[in-house]
Amino acid sequence: MGNKKEQEFVKEITPMEEDFSQWYTDVILKTDMVDYAPVKGCMVIKPYGYGVWEGIQRVADKRFKETGHKNAYFPLLIPESFLKKEADHFEGFAPEVLWVTHGGNEELAEKLFIRPTSETIICTMYSKWVQSYRDLPVLINQWANVVRWEKTIRPFLRTAEFLWQEGHTVHATEEEAQEETLKMLEVYRQVAEDELAMPVILGQKSEKEKFAGANKTYTMEAMMHDGKALQAGTSHNLGQNFAKMFDIQFLDKDGVRKYAWSTSWGISTRLIGGIIMVHGDNRGLKMPPRVAPIQVVVLPIAFHKEGVLDKAMEIKNELAKNFRVELDDRDTYSSGWKFNYWEMKGVPLRLEIGPKDIELGQVTAVRRDTLEKFTLPMEGLTEKVGEILDDIHQTMFNTALKNREQKTYTTTDYEEIKKIMKENPGFVKTMWCGSRECEDKLKEETGATIRCMPFEQEHLGDTCPFCGKKAEHMIYIAKAY
Repeated sequence: MGNKKEQEFVKEITPMEEDFSQWYTDVILKTDMVDYAPVKGCMVIKPYGYGVWEGIQRVADKRFKETGHKNAYFPLLIPESFLKKEADHFEGFAPEVLWVTHGGNEELAEKLFIRPTSETIICTMYSKWVQSYRDLPVLINQWANVVRWEKTIRPFLRTAEFLWQEGHTVHATEEEAQEETLKMLEVYRQVAEDELAMPVILGQKSEKEKFAGANKTYTMEAMMHDGKALQAGTSHNLGQNFAKMFDIQFLDKDGVRKYAWSTSWGISTRLIGGIIMVHGDNRGLKMPPRVAPIQVVVLPIAFHKEGVLDKAMEIKNELAKNFRVELDDRDTYSSGWKFNYWEMKGVPLRLEIGPKDIELGQVTAVRRDTLEKFTLPMEGLTEKVGEILDDIHQTMFNTALKNREQKTYTTTDYEEIKKIMKENPGFVKTMWCGSRECEDKLKEETGATIRCMPFEQEHLGDTCPFCGKKAEHMIYIAKAY
């Protein structure tokens, strides 16, 4: 039956209404997704957490390849001189860079830095590889780790080392680069909404918030359960900035040597934090079925009785042809404890099989998203499970979208904006003149930032609420992770 401590284990989650930050920490530790590493600012991603990342990789990588991209790998260590070539880029990343000064006992002639992002090393290689218009476009992605020496740490959301993918492409024209930038943002939207059941808003970042060295940065912004925003993925049109710094030139069809146009785009393990904070509840995780490490858990009930374990194993093996399935045949825990345990882990669908179920040719099913309990005939179970998992995905998406809509406010009154940010955080749709002064004022006085200028612009008013001048853009503002 397990000891008392084990029985209590599944109840020790701080309610999210009481302390959302502590709820998040409790959930990621209790569900065995992650642990704190002995290295400052680093995390150990445990198998269950890494299984989610593998799911994200699987669905994203498939889409990257469908759009013509190929995977490669570039060095972790980059010479200092490379970073200094791109002044804006260097200034943007210098505070976060971790330096390597010694190789063994010898001081290095030139310091190396561990990549915070790989534009510099990748552009250096592209300058060798690109000579003619025939070499274009270059469509390369890498799955890698990066290091940014962060001051504040929250596993998955902000750590010194994290996992991500970074796409880096080179094009012959400005139009092609812009098309690529927006195409990859749309791929990210598909990953977020169609795979993670996470609604996002697409738009352009302000000059202040754009990537260091980019001409334009585009973003997808998701709302977490507490009303804060998460920048869930970004795509950057780098113009010719890096091509000029790293001499990526090509001989065009007209016989003229020209600088190329480039892009970069990335999503990271912070998407896992997004899944937790968009979908989770006071029972723990709710895993989106399409990236869940375990989609279905099969629980034999009273499995000491003849035939129960065999039937549970048979069903598990049959479902495993189409789904990621686990059979929990541990005899050291009660059924009630197991119910709580798998609910806490967020497994989308639980199937219980006892002597009575076998007699009736059915299984008892429980959905994690709604906690609805019902029976399913054993015949045709695979097809039915597929339909239920699709419905769970859609229900989770709709629930998250409803939460976002309930916490999205529209106002052009600055006093009201301040009140919302203080008392009831969420997204605020408002107008903006486009000035940096107003953007800085907003951050200083409310703690909120401009998340994006959405592609779907609405005319909410003629004046900027921060200064009273003519408004140029509709924006979303929010506090953010």
